[in-house]
Amino acid sequence: MSTVALEHTSSIVTTKDGTQIYYKDWGKGPVVTFSHGWPLNSDAWDGQMIFLAQNGFRVVAHDRRGHGRSTQASSGNDMDTYADDLAAVIEALDLKQITMVGHSTGGGEVARYIGRHGTGRVSKVVLISAVPPIMIKGPGNPQGVPIDVFDGLRAGLLKDRSQFYQEFAAPFFGANRPGAKVSQGTLDEFWAWSMQSGLKNAYECVKAFSETDLTEDLKKMDVPTLIMHAGDDQIVPVNHAERSSKLVKGSKVKIYSGAPHGLTATHQDLVNADLLAFLKGI
Repeated sequence: MSTVALEHTSSIVTTKDGTQIYYKDWGKGPVVTFSHGWPLNSDAWDGQMIFLAQNGFRVVAHDRRGHGRSTQASSGNDMDTYADDLAAVIEALDLKQITMVGHSTGGGEVARYIGRHGTGRVSKVVLISAVPPIMIKGPGNPQGVPIDVFDGLRAGLLKDRSQFYQEFAAPFFGANRPGAKVSQGTLDEFWAWSMQSGLKNAYECVKAFSETDLTEDLKKMDVPTLIMHAGDDQIVPVNHAERSSKLVKGSKVKIYSGAPHGLTATHQDLVNADLLAFLKGI
């Protein structure tokens, strides 16, 4: 079923399957959209959004279905529907000449959006520690992550998701590394945002971000693309940056030495400066 928007009200787009997608829309100027990682919501982008809004850009971010303030839909917890939900928001707001930014699972969402909807409304792409081209290890992806790792995530969610999210925050932000300086507030907000996701949605999203092959989607990226990746990423291996760059013609790669998966928080100033420079074509 298509999920192009039937209608939209302030901060909500309702898709054809009845799912309500929450979004926020700040500032004026060239448009930048943000797709968040698992199992968070659009608040994870606040540090980037307020910075760019203060620097002359219109920034739009949505909560993925099943996450944050969007409907905890029983169905559609897959990359195709995530991409179509993003398309519904873009079409409802009639956004054009967009720079699409995606972190982690959100990078997969951006890639699949382009694979399904093209780049007619897109001018640039930024992938940050993103899951493309594919995460899970298999015959065609010997560098991938064993399925046991993802089975472990699912088991942790079912056993005690609150404790699981508290523990998962440490490798996400690199707080488990010697000498790491990660505030308790950063770890706490990760837990708070994660707990807003539906259990069924978070559980099924693991398959979506780990097993979806985005190779062909990346090949369809025919706009300037910046691939940023954390050098000490314990969630999405840094080799994803090189693998994706080989599939996106003319893409540029920037590796942040020693940075963790959650670099948009831990290295916020660096990421923001690089985003702004890319947006301005510097």
